[in-house]
Amino acid sequence: MEALYSNLAIFVLSLLVGVEVIGKIPSTLHTPMMSGSNAIHGVVIAGAVATASVANSPLGYVLTFIAAALAAANVFGGYVVTDRMLQMFTRHAPAPAVTAPAAPVAANSKDPS
Repeated sequence: MEALYSNLAIFVLSLLVGVEVIGKIPSTLHTPMMSGSNAIHGVVIAGAVATASVANSPLGYVLTFIAAALAAANVFGGYVVTDRMLQMFTRHAPAPAVTAPAAPVAANSKDPS
């Protein structure tokens, strides 16, 4: 029971520290920070694989599969967001100027002059 209280205290303190750190980041940096932290979540995949190695029931296997799948989706999403964000800063070639087509000249038009 003592270990539960110790782990709960660590969890609550980590939540408070996380909220404090996130609160100090300017809003313009939230997207790069979140995309980077999502990409780092590969550690969760390693944790799911380590947990799967000691699982000994079908429920354990299902839960570790779900954890690994969600972590992989999170990592993939982090890279997608980072790529889209970096595309905003690349220079694109200017689009070619579009000119209006010339009006067709009638072949049998008579010049009134």
